[in-house]
Amino acid sequence: MAIAIRLSRGGAKKRPYYRIVAADSRRARDGKYLEQLGTYNPMLPKGDEKRVTLIEDRIKYWLGVGAQPSDRVLRFLDAAGIMERTPRNNPQKAEPGEAAKERAEEKAAKAAEAEEAKKAAEEEAKAPAEEPAAEEAPAEEAAAEEAPAEEAAAEEAPAEEAAEEEKKED
Repeated sequence: MAIAIRLSRGGAKKRPYYRIVAADSRRARDGKYLEQLGTYNPMLPKGDEKRVTLIEDRIKYWLGVGAQPSDRVLRFLDAAGIMERTPRNNPQKAEPGEAAKERAEEKAAKAAEAEEAKKAAEEEAKAPAEEPAAEEAPAEEAAAEEAPAEEAAAEEAPAEEAAEEEKKED
């Protein structure tokens, strides 16, 4: 028979009250127990002396015959200095679940896209200020290219004018 030192719930709905008991581990939580070893009233403030009461000599007896305390009772025993609780390390405790990770990745991707769009908009805002200077150079080149064309057109123009004058004279 495995003995457990655990909490047995009593009290009313929304008003819990617990007995700290030594019971057969196969019995129901609130069922028959071997001995009551203390009480726990979570409704009292944390600093209150009556929040947790323990019968230390009986607890030591049950621990001596091989009883195993539950996690919560072990915390009470550690606080009372009866039995030392080894701290547990769960490195994954604060790690988010899969769905939360997916949501975080999607949010990060959207933020990156928004940042890229913002940078592109800033570059476009800067570009028009730079473009007129850049456009002037091709405009000068184009003007240089157009100048011979204008000269050629100017040379053709007097010939055309002369042709028109001859037609008028006829």
